[in-house]
Amino acid sequence: MSTDEDYSAFLDKANQDTGASKSKKDNKFMETKAVDTDVPSHLKKLDATYTSDSDEPFEPVALKHNGADLNKTNFAKLIGATADSVIPSDIKHFNVKGQYDDVVDAVSKCSDGTHVVKVFQVEHGSTRSEYYLVTIDKDGNVVGVKAKAVES
Repeated sequence: MSTDEDYSAFLDKANQDTGASKSKKDNKFMETKAVDTDVPSHLKKLDATYTSDSDEPFEPVALKHNGADLNKTNFAKLIGATADSVIPSDIKHFNVKGQYDDVVDAVSKCSDGTHVVKVFQVEHGSTRSEYYLVTIDKDGNVVGVKAKAVES
């Protein structure tokens, strides 16, 4: 026969944190920096959506930078992410079907003429990412667009 103490112990165990709130937190997007300098006007007008489970719009990116070529490490530092969460890619892999040609062209117009458009995927857990398409402008700043994606 159960006692009040046994029942109380059962309730205490049943009400313990299961860690489910941690896994929910892992499924959200972390905050990354996207704008701290002037955004080129044609990027503000860009009306394009990245196709994924969430179909999010491309948003402008304009970050002060020293003009150095972008790599995984300095890009991660620039946006406030960890280098482990950044995956460099290229236009060929990002724009396989050509559906983002307008987006790539808009970012290319921002280039200083020597830097190409680069693609960085920033992972936010196992199913969420942000895709950055960026280049270096004539002032040495990083400009381009980003879009959030949910990919299951």
